[in-house]
Amino acid sequence: MASIQIIVGSVYGGALMTARAIKQALEAEGHQITVLDNPTLPDLIANNHPVLICTSTTGQGEIPPNLLPFYLALKDQLPQQPGRKFGVVVLGDSSYGETFCGAGELMEEAFYETAAQKVGETLRIDALETTEPEAEALPWVRDWLQRL
Repeated sequence: MASIQIIVGSVYGGALMTARAIKQALEAEGHQITVLDNPTLPDLIANNHPVLICTSTTGQGEIPPNLLPFYLALKDQLPQQPGRKFGVVVLGDSSYGETFCGAGELMEEAFYETAAQKVGETLRIDALETTEPEAEALPWVRDWLQRL
């Protein structure tokens, strides 16, 4: 069974609810899941467990306020994480056009700069198409776990 950190960026609670639903489902299957809704770099570098980024997008493709300090520290300090596996689940609204799910792209780029290794494709969940992001996220996460 896997030990996974879920790093959450949430504005109105959708990404946090999705992360908690993932945690509940995966723990029932025997995995160890830690949800970090105010992550810090020490949280990240304390171990080498796979990381799942679960974030919403705010404004014009921006990172939510609770995740922004972590993102800025990650970009500033670039703690090298060679081989650390990560995945991205991002919630957004496609009516924003080019900035749709921009926070996920920013987090992905930041993790690549630390030499982390992305597993699978990013899951982009469109608020215009679904009201239950966890229903889309759970099958994707189970597939992601198989790829680790």
